[in-house]
Amino acid sequence: MPYREIARAWEAFHQDGIASSVVRPAVLASWQRSRQHAITANRSEAPLVSEAELHRRRQQNTRLIAAARPAMDEARHLLSDARSMLILTDTEGTILETEGDARAVDTGQEVKLQRGGLWCEAQIGTNAIGTALACGRPVQIHAAEHFCASVQRWTCAAAPVRHPGHGAVIGAVDVSGSTDTFNPQNLAHAVALAQQIEAVLGRRMEMEHEQVLRHFLSKRSLWLSEEILAFGRSGALIYSTDRALKEVARRNGRFIADGRLAALNDVAPAAWAERVAALLPGASVEIVREDGEEIGGVVVLHAPRKPRPVMREVAREPEVLPFEAIIGDSPAMREVREKARRMAESGLPILLEGETGVGKEVFARAIHGGRAPCGPFVPLNCGGLPRDLIASELFGYEKGAFTGADAAGKQGKVEAADGGLLCLDEIGEMPLELQSYLLRVLEDGVVYRVGGHNGRRVNLRLVSMTNRDLSGEVAAGRFRKDLFYRIAALRLRIPPLRERGEDVALLLDHFGRSAAARAGLAPPRFSPAAHAALMAYGWPGNVRELRNVVDMLVAMGGTGGEEGALIDIADLPQEIREETTETARATDLKAVEEAAIRAAVEACGGNLSRAARRLGIARSTLYMRLSALER
Repeated sequence: MPYREIARAWEAFHQDGIASSVVRPAVLASWQRSRQHAITANRSEAPLVSEAELHRRRQQNTRLIAAARPAMDEARHLLSDARSMLILTDTEGTILETEGDARAVDTGQEVKLQRGGLWCEAQIGTNAIGTALACGRPVQIHAAEHFCASVQRWTCAAAPVRHPGHGAVIGAVDVSGSTDTFNPQNLAHAVALAQQIEAVLGRRMEMEHEQVLRHFLSKRSLWLSEEILAFGRSGALIYSTDRALKEVARRNGRFIADGRLAALNDVAPAAWAERVAALLPGASVEIVREDGEEIGGVVVLHAPRKPRPVMREVAREPEVLPFEAIIGDSPAMREVREKARRMAESGLPILLEGETGVGKEVFARAIHGGRAPCGPFVPLNCGGLPRDLIASELFGYEKGAFTGADAAGKQGKVEAADGGLLCLDEIGEMPLELQSYLLRVLEDGVVYRVGGHNGRRVNLRLVSMTNRDLSGEVAAGRFRKDLFYRIAALRLRIPPLRERGEDVALLLDHFGRSAAARAGLAPPRFSPAAHAALMAYGWPGNVRELRNVVDMLVAMGGTGGEEGALIDIADLPQEIREETTETARATDLKAVEEAAIRAAVEACGGNLSRAARRLGIARSTLYMRLSALER
């Protein structure tokens, strides 16, 4: 680097404002900013903040200082004879800590390169600390590249330190020494130290987030009817449901931005509750603390308390279902239902396989009741919990096992299923490190709570469910082979709806009647075209999708009088209409309607009144359609 030329360029810039191409663009841009800040070349030192202000700024940055402590301690030894020192600053360029060669530390005091010194560009012009903070990038400033002449005896390399969550600059780390100690590697050293500090902060943040999640889990039973948001420091969003996010957006569209509770970003923890109450009507905050310090909290979106209209009570789905309650008369369903019945009697672990929405839990409940005494049915969705909470939810925990744990400890799902059936949904989502623990519990019949040393004997049956190819997961090393063989003593594939033929019609009728009963309406009727379209649709979401579609059609179909609302093809969701349109290009829609009418008449033995009811149309309409077909 032509430092003599840079020195001449520095003089020309100060005397005549000439910008030389010899100067690096980043340095030249910093010189121009320094001039805009009215910094003069003869400024002899950086300003110092008061002792009280330094104490305040150090208190604001206790986590940053703690995270940098290992690096500072290391610098005390590595730089002890290198005539250099390591410096840590906040976002304003205030020096919070210094370590290194005592000679460099003493010399730095001449220009206030010491605790409390303000080294932003607005105070002392171009320097590595201030320029790195201004541009948000690592930078090395050597000798005459400094804006002020008194600092040109130094060479400095600095890198910004960023928040591990949202990435904002929260400080800087700098390696400084006299010009004759210039080393191009100092910049790489500063970058490595910044990354080391960020990694420490990241691990600390993960621990705090885990504690917030555990606190949420320990109190979850109190908020079963409420929507929840869990957040960390500065409003970092840790956990929420889609419904919670939609509800927050409904109440205040600006409360969340970029995955953070933006409204809490600049608010002290003591004011979190007040801010939430002001911006989210009907919400409250429960603060989570560690060693007396606020590390996050839980926002509870309380549902508005409205008087409920008097409605006919609808019986809840029983916990134990008979196999006869599983709807379906297709050959595929008759076969799988009979297999499930025999498997239930065996008492062996069963793996239910099938696409999402095929009704695996319905089969699990029927299997539960297929052998007496059946005991409790205890379900757990391994994919529906944050990864860090599955262990305590499945195995339970002892008192004091972690911050936020219930003082009396908590029973896990395995213990709760003693004498009954444990149903593990999405078992392929279980973390690999927990699979060996589950295998040991299944083989020994003894469970140990998290943080405990005393085993509890359990006797349970196991039904696992997955929509993954667990054999492929085993081959890929994502699922233990020994656990796979343990849970899959018997395997049962539940067929998707597209393989069940006329079962779609049975399910349409069942879900239509159920949805109408809940709403106090007459069962809906489907026009021949709508019925044909629903029968022809592929149902990628299986039974769950069909049920949701019928619920929507009933809710949006109006009353329809005593006969129930008539649902036509225009009322169907767009994706069903589009698929029907594509089918109609190959098969004329009139032919589809004709086939539906003739099938209904044949199924009713020629009784046109029954056929009309089956098709959901008036008898007179059926007469006209048949007359048109005979022409």
